[in-house]
Amino acid sequence: MTNKITRRRVIAGAAGVSLAAPMLARHGWAQATYPNKQIRMVVPFAPAGTTDLLGRIAAQHLTEVWGQTVVVDNKSGAGGNVGAEIVAKAPADGYTLLLGTVGTAVTNQFLYKNMPYDSVKDFAPVALFGEVANVLAVHPSMPVKTAKEYVEYCKKQGDNKVSFGSPAIGGTGHLAMEYFQSLAGFKVEHVVYRGSSLVLKDLLAGHIPSTMDNLPPYLPHIQSGALRALGVSSGKRWFSLPDVPTIAEQGFAGFDAAPWWYVSAPAGTPPEVVKKLSDELVKASRSPDIIKKIRDAGAAELGGSSEDLANHMKAEYAKWKKVVDAAKLEPQ
Repeated sequence: MTNKITRRRVIAGAAGVSLAAPMLARHGWAQATYPNKQIRMVVPFAPAGTTDLLGRIAAQHLTEVWGQTVVVDNKSGAGGNVGAEIVAKAPADGYTLLLGTVGTAVTNQFLYKNMPYDSVKDFAPVALFGEVANVLAVHPSMPVKTAKEYVEYCKKQGDNKVSFGSPAIGGTGHLAMEYFQSLAGFKVEHVVYRGSSLVLKDLLAGHIPSTMDNLPPYLPHIQSGALRALGVSSGKRWFSLPDVPTIAEQGFAGFDAAPWWYVSAPAGTPPEVVKKLSDELVKASRSPDIIKKIRDAGAAELGGSSEDLANHMKAEYAKWKKVVDAAKLEPQ
């Protein structure tokens, strides 16, 4: 039997090129040429907040090192879901990125009935970028000085006799307090506000006795003595409040409820592009200049790779699912 040799095979053989070469070279080509146009970084919250500040730090760094503009596009709504959905449905080419939060990555799926995306299947994890501590803070009139004394005081007063304020149902402060209550065995009343500024105003005035909320807006008032910090929710002491112990080290081992931020791309983005993004963002997180910018925004650098982010999401999913189930929070 005579072997049939097509014209395509002859040409390929004469040129010394494998027919598989274009397939093998595709991802390498994507990495070598990426980026060759403007990149859009979607920030799923309004300007001026910590999420926005971190997004602009990451965008400015990538712009400077790659010479291609990275624009920040604020698309707020539904706890970050509006912006995250935009990225989930964008072309998987590395030119649309998400600067997401623990909400868009994990907790929103427990709090919203109709999620417009799957936080695992619809995204390619790129890098962990930053975190912030929640602070357990009280008005000075409250007769407690530590997290342990706070728990004892709340237990003595009785279930829901002591209140705490936070900016949202299912927000990081609310969930951190639910986590703390389940761990320590006490119950306080949740007073919901529309923003940390309103929580802060009532706390300073003594209208509410306590809060669990992101630290940055409370920091100057803690430093001035207008408020008292009982503990921070991070796994280690916070750089801007080094004398305030973590809640975990006050007898509540394992407590770690620090909100975090990350960068992701649409699922299907070429692995080499994801790696290039990941490597650069991890490198940035080790730069003294970037560390200073992140800390000036009230956060701390993380610098985790795409694999670190994927593993972190798995661990956070398991933790927060238990918290939400124990709190019996109904999806909105």
